[in-house]
Parts: sequence; structure tokens; C-alpha cells
Amino acid sequence: MATQAYCVKCKTKRDMKNEKQVTMKNGRNATSGICSVCGTKMFKIGGGGTTSTKSRTKVAVKQATKKKAKKTLKAKKK
Repeated sequence: MATQAYCVKCKTKRDMKNEKQVTMKNGRNATSGICSVCGTKMFKIGGGGTTSTKSRTKVAVKQATKKKAKKTLKAKKK
């Protein structure tokens, strides 16, 4: 069964064809594909397999770096 997602051009839920599981920059899973009726690109956040350990590690490192930078800025202001 094909994944259904909202097509912005058709303005209704449609089946996706050429589905591909992707991982966004923040580590969440998503599915991208093409509308089976009009051919517009579609994107559905959530669902799809598990997040890889590598992407979870990248997100954790980015968050830690941001926290460290905030602490450094606060220390400089004082």
C-alpha cells in the first residue's frame, strides 16, 4: 500500500509514488515522493524506519555545541 500525504497542488490527500525514506537535519524521519495524480513533489514528516545512530549522534553534538556557545556568551557578558 502506498503512503498517503497531502498534495499542495491537488489540495487533498493522495498516494505517493517513488517513495524514499529520508532523515532530516534534526534527525527525524520523513518520506518524500511524487503525487500519483499531478506529479508534484510531496513530503511527509514522521513514520518510516528508525533513526540511525549516526544521525542521532550528529544532532546530540550540535545541541551540545549550541549549549556551550550560549554559556560562553553569558560568561562574556558578565
